[in-house]
Amino acid sequence: MSAPQFANASASIGPAVGDRLPASLEQEIRRIYERSPLYGKRFPLHSEPLGWGCYAEIPQLTKGEIVERGHQSFFADYTEIERGLDESRFEYESTSGTTSGPMTVIMEDGWWDEQTARAYQASPVLRPFVGKPFRKCILAPVGCSSNLCPYEDHPFPNRYLDGTVYLNLTSDPFVFRESEWDRIVVELQAVKPDIIEGEPIYLSLLARAVARRGVTVPSVKAVILTYGKASLQHSRRIAEVFPAPQVDLYGSTEAGYLFVGDAFQDNSQVIDDNAFIELVPYRNLEDTFQIIVTTRGREAMPLLRYHTGDIVQRHPAGFRVLGRESGLYFRPDGSLVSPTDIDHALPENFVCWHYSLVQTKPDRWDFHYVADHTAPETVITAIAEVLGGGARVVAFRRRHIPPAASGKFALLKPLVD
Repeated sequence: MSAPQFANASASIGPAVGDRLPASLEQEIRRIYERSPLYGKRFPLHSEPLGWGCYAEIPQLTKGEIVERGHQSFFADYTEIERGLDESRFEYESTSGTTSGPMTVIMEDGWWDEQTARAYQASPVLRPFVGKPFRKCILAPVGCSSNLCPYEDHPFPNRYLDGTVYLNLTSDPFVFRESEWDRIVVELQAVKPDIIEGEPIYLSLLARAVARRGVTVPSVKAVILTYGKASLQHSRRIAEVFPAPQVDLYGSTEAGYLFVGDAFQDNSQVIDDNAFIELVPYRNLEDTFQIIVTTRGREAMPLLRYHTGDIVQRHPAGFRVLGRESGLYFRPDGSLVSPTDIDHALPENFVCWHYSLVQTKPDRWDFHYVADHTAPETVITAIAEVLGGGARVVAFRRRHIPPAASGKFALLKPLVD
């Protein structure tokens, strides 16, 4: 059987000899089997050297299966994990529940910080901060990152821990009162952060709040877009107020950070020391793949051939993360429309803080947007053209576009088949 494709740099995987797996991948798989009884119960592993045929037979793990089996199934003795939680040797977090419901994730103490440092090391923009003290402000859905985020109603500066302040106390930035934005902007000025990190919608609205108050934060040297899919509209609004390099940092609570690159430059690279990322061709589309993740060096809840539900495209300089499969639309002829295509279709003179394009009928789409001015008719025409198939688009200017029950926002919401 031929070897599958991987997104990792070839040097990070190592050579394969004949039909055998590269030594680094086989060693990680066997370590995962040693650490977690879950995998042996799903698919017993023989002691002979592993070939690609055997690798392909290892069933893919899904979030739904983890939720169904429970996080306890990863451990031979969960009472030891409970003791570890009491002694702070382990930590836990609950994911947002975007798919398959919320999932509890157990992680060994220090793992999140270590894999974050590896992500920074893989980025030319963030690498200068590795191993040095720096100040960071985070604005994101509550509890989305990891349980290291102490979102509690403590007065500033008691939320300033290890160089990081968590600015928001609740989720959904559209319903923050002006007094809340006053507090956030004052704290931002007080911290003088080197890095701002956040969900793109949150950061876009932060830029609006800062601009309306007529202040600046010249200390910012980098902006990290993470937790959700960013649009060019978000990026541009953020850059108008925080003119620093923007980094696209993709990952998940359960898998850690997986790709990092310059925002909207199609040059994202795998964070090789964090995971092996298998590429599975997607719907016969050129250079378009599902990603299957095997974590590296993970002690608690290691993931083996984990189906994330995310789609990437390969470009000359790296990868573009398209986002969730559920957030992609396919025209009647089978061709793909992603949020990036909508971004590129919007006229240059259109300015908004956030948008969401929602399919309500097979030929009807509603374009909800938050902006200071009404969108010109050219916006509707441009969106209809990129959707194709005689699509009819109706625009709605909003004050507030609510997130899903999970707290996540979506740029593109096609009908579910």
